[in-house]
Amino acid sequence: AALKKLAVDYLHPEVGVTSVDGACFGRNFFNRASAPDMEDDEFADERAEVLAEAAALKKLAVDYLHPEVGVTSVDGACFGRNYFNRASAPDVEDSELAEERAAILAEVASLKKLAVDYLHPEVGVTSVDGAAFGRNYFSRASAPDVEDVELANERAAVLAEVASLKKLAVDYLHPEVGVAHTDGACFGRNYFNRASAPETEVVEAKPEESSTDTSSLQALAARVKGANLPSTKSSKLDMDNVVSNAAKKSASSVNLFGLSEEVM
Repeated sequence: AALKKLAVDYLHPEVGVTSVDGACFGRNFFNRASAPDMEDDEFADERAEVLAEAAALKKLAVDYLHPEVGVTSVDGACFGRNYFNRASAPDVEDSELAEERAAILAEVASLKKLAVDYLHPEVGVTSVDGAAFGRNYFSRASAPDVEDVELANERAAVLAEVASLKKLAVDYLHPEVGVAHTDGACFGRNYFNRASAPETEVVEAKPEESSTDTSSLQALAARVKGANLPSTKSSKLDMDNVVSNAAKKSASSVNLFGLSEEVM
């Protein structure tokens, strides 16, 4: 019966195994009697390391021979190696020498720019800063020496005085030019009370002389008022009388209308 069961299990594996015991286990595949010989753990670990190193070398060889493939990274903190401190990097100079070389190159560039600006003034100046201003013409390094403020003020005062003296001389020598003014409130000075006028003596009139002149003027007015002067109507003569009178009298004669005797 046991042999028959074994034969059926072997010939009909699709039937499966039925077990009613919870502690019933199958045999181990690796340590079964018919299992092949296994190598030791040390040899297995060494083989795994060799295979991993060979895979890494293969990856490096592929990356070097196929740069067009590119680099694929899934880690945000993954960084490439530094180009300047790599093992195959060329020797670099010291920081002092590098700074000195940079300063020399900057100075040469500035000198070249100045030379171009001097030789090509037609290029013009281009500025993008609204607060950019050109250098001061008067305080530049190549500016000529300038005089002091006191000397400049004194020269200006002397020149102004000379100009005023010249104007006075022209006004004196050329009176025909006349005076031109644009101010309506501008008045000429009085000839009699000018600063350069000679001193004059004030003569007061005597009361007796003034009364005599007044009385003579009143007497003359009374005589003129009482004289028999022709009226307006009597002066209207006809043309014949005018012609005859004009022929008798001279053109230079004076008619006193009866005042000649009284005046004399």
